[in-house]
Amino acid sequence: MKVGDTHYRSIWFDAEADRIKIIDQRWLPHEFRVVDIDTLDEFATAIRDMWVRGAPLIGATAAYGIAKEMRRNPSDAALDAAWEQLHETRPTAINLRWALDEMRQVLAPLPEEARAGAAFAEAAKICDADVETNRMIGVHGLEIIRKIAATKKPGQPVNILTHCNAGWLATVDWGTATSPMYHAVEAGIEIQVWVDETRPRNQGAQLTSWEMNRHGIPHHLIVDNAGGHLMQHGQVDMVIVGTDRTTASGDVCNKIGTYLKALAAHDNDVPFYVALPSSTIDWTVNDGVREIPIEERDDREVTHVFGRLEDGSVGSVQISPDGTPGGNPAFDVTPSRLVTGLITERGVAEASREGLLELFPERRSAA
Repeated sequence: MKVGDTHYRSIWFDAEADRIKIIDQRWLPHEFRVVDIDTLDEFATAIRDMWVRGAPLIGATAAYGIAKEMRRNPSDAALDAAWEQLHETRPTAINLRWALDEMRQVLAPLPEEARAGAAFAEAAKICDADVETNRMIGVHGLEIIRKIAATKKPGQPVNILTHCNAGWLATVDWGTATSPMYHAVEAGIEIQVWVDETRPRNQGAQLTSWEMNRHGIPHHLIVDNAGGHLMQHGQVDMVIVGTDRTTASGDVCNKIGTYLKALAAHDNDVPFYVALPSSTIDWTVNDGVREIPIEERDDREVTHVFGRLEDGSVGSVQISPDGTPGGNPAFDVTPSRLVTGLITERGVAEASREGLLELFPERRSAA
């Protein structure tokens, strides 16, 4: 995607400087900052403290974290220690473990002297694959939007509601939930996006709105509790969200508040789609509510909000009384029965074990 006239991925390797560069998302939308991350501790901090966020981007960042560590110490002990340190940063997003496993599977059989080069090549491969995967999610999602535009909204914009940020900033490029939107605009289909603010981190207000602005997509920022009202009044034609982990049976774990949107969509006959790369499917888990670990984050994210202050500086403001603790589960699980379809790089699947296996038949032997 472009910022001004410059195309950016959310993470890239600057070979000349021998640095991994990321967009530090903590400062958006008020400041656009590109920073270097170099040491394993810095990679772990960037993931844990959400300099980068979004399941696919977390995985890509971890892959480069392994590569950087192999440059310093290519031993088996260092590889295992790096895997452990990075894995413990965010327990819910399965792409983190997937990327770390991919890296270890490639590197472990190699002699130590070959590991650094192979690690950088594999991390680049993971990033490139993510870009193409997300592009294809957009291609398949576009057809859903095109059908709604032709049959239900001829001559009118298709109103799409999204929650959190499953955009370019949550992936290496294109995004998951936003990719169909970007493809629709490029295809000349008129859309309007309802952007949930997405408390407590406000990824919708800060990141999705910023992306929509940069891409020139008509949108409105709404409070999290407005979605049901809009659906009741026919102002939402479809919902598209992302996911941090999807079970083999089609349950979807995503940013807290997604489940409530799915319930409202179900009650109002609004199609509810989830966009995801296949690396986000956890084939070892069947019951999302009982089996997926839900990350509990710092209560300060609930008791404070981050933004531009009256003096023009950027900082946080406390919104709750002293002494009131905050509860901060970061994700919830939407049962498959509430999901209209799963938009993957191979097509749109029914949210069920059989629906996923139809698109990924190579998994049948392990299912």
